[in-house]
Amino acid sequence: MSVQAQYQQKRMSASDAISVVMNGDTIVIPTAVGEPPALLTALSEARREFRNVRVSQILPVRKYGYFDPDTTEHVRHIAYFFSGISRAGGQEGWTDFIPANFSELPELFRRKLIPSDVVFSIASPMDEHGFFSLSLAPDYTMAAMENARAVVLEVNPNVPFANGNCHIHISQVAALTESEEPILEVGLPKIGPVQEAIGRYVADMIPDGATLQIGYGGIPDAVVMQLTDKHDLGVHTEMIGDGIMSLVETGVVTNRKKNYQPGKMLATFALGSKKLYQFLHRNPAVEMQPVDFTNDPYLAGQNDKLHAINATMQIDFMGQCGSESLGFSPYSGSGGQTDFVRAANRSNGGKAFIVLPSTAKNDTISRIVPSLSAGTHMSTSKNDINYVVTEYGVAQLRGKTAHQRCEALIAIAHPDFRGDLREAAKKIRLL
Repeated sequence: MSVQAQYQQKRMSASDAISVVMNGDTIVIPTAVGEPPALLTALSEARREFRNVRVSQILPVRKYGYFDPDTTEHVRHIAYFFSGISRAGGQEGWTDFIPANFSELPELFRRKLIPSDVVFSIASPMDEHGFFSLSLAPDYTMAAMENARAVVLEVNPNVPFANGNCHIHISQVAALTESEEPILEVGLPKIGPVQEAIGRYVADMIPDGATLQIGYGGIPDAVVMQLTDKHDLGVHTEMIGDGIMSLVETGVVTNRKKNYQPGKMLATFALGSKKLYQFLHRNPAVEMQPVDFTNDPYLAGQNDKLHAINATMQIDFMGQCGSESLGFSPYSGSGGQTDFVRAANRSNGGKAFIVLPSTAKNDTISRIVPSLSAGTHMSTSKNDINYVVTEYGVAQLRGKTAHQRCEALIAIAHPDFRGDLREAAKKIRLL
């Protein structure tokens, strides 16, 4: 049977396509805009017909009907990383989450430690050879498909056909539906003077020819905006956004000096504007790859001068980072922070930056603390931390003693809190 005949045979409405789901199934959804809105809307509308179905994903970007505390016995969200859409469920206890480094999720699927009964994904139109591109988020989805009973695609002409290991053949697809909904666009965050100051400190430490990993959030984006005078930068990252695209367009990012995968920009998911998504379409300079390739510390660390920029919410005197929760209350997730901190530490000439404003809640709370708040989910450990940057400067911690770390962190805390922090440090004999 020709690939076109297979396509027509498997094409159906979204409400019919979700009939592959059985009670007790786990449905795996790609990161962010890799989610298929027509399929998930159909699932939401029919959710009361199911029992004990779990929908697992990183960073959902639309609020579907199954984000509902009253129907969790039917369909329940399971997070690998919370977003503003799913955070309330995690904080109130009617969703659940699986702690894991982003790079390790594919192996957890392959070992069946996380089930992947069904995979739903958005996809590009099929090419003449019968392949679809999961360009917006191949992430862990490619691995989840390996053991899935059924793969269901939502084919959308707005999805680019990208290069990289992000393709699936029509013969591997159980059902597909078509939609033309625009891919959700996410604008660049607003950058204030604090973020700008932090970005300037980091940018000043990035040399020409460096390879970048830019994390998710306003401060990493502020770093990107300060790199316009650099030359021959490369990109090996998990998320590609408009900031990185702009550096390509202005000639700052060329990928020519990369010693690992030279000439190629690597990412595992995209999040930004329509222009960004179009930028990915058959672009020979970009490869969208599974996350166990992009985020593997041993592979990413082969890049010389890998500079990784990631954000945290709180850091203690030892350098332990609370990037995932506010005390016991979940906020985000592990993501790829630890992956790239370790990769940059392995890199010849690399630097791992953890960035944060010095305060929270209108300068009433210090984010640099003697110890993490009770219940805080620690992300980057004291053994992995290297550079910490606030709007007041840079603290280099790797290889330093506990006393030296404490002194360095207090020096970049907000001036209003340095006295109290020094007193606290004396009480625990760190000063």
